[in-house]
Amino acid sequence: MENTLIEKQLKAAADLNRIKLLACMKNGEVCVCDFVDVLGISQPAVSQHLRKLKEAGIITERKVGTWKHYRLVEDQTPLMEGVLEQIQPLNWCNCGTDCCHVGGTDNE
Repeated sequence: MENTLIEKQLKAAADLNRIKLLACMKNGEVCVCDFVDVLGISQPAVSQHLRKLKEAGIITERKVGTWKHYRLVEDQTPLMEGVLEQIQPLNWCNCGTDCCHVGGTDNE
């Protein structure tokens, strides 16, 4: 594994808010609308945290209509596999719309 990737992944995982986001995604895909409630911060701040996780290759996104859904990348590096093993899953899907269930994904 390249040192710059290790650095990006360690920096991305070394933040409590991003750890909470990863905990939410351990059970599957999550709509971006839920992350604002989980973290209790603004949507632009949530987007910045998600951007860092995506740039580090830890998560991926897909757009469904006006919503973005995020999930963990299937093939994690050994480093991130170890980190993710230590994070307890967190169930969270309260957006109140059908966006969490589009495409057969059910995060409840």
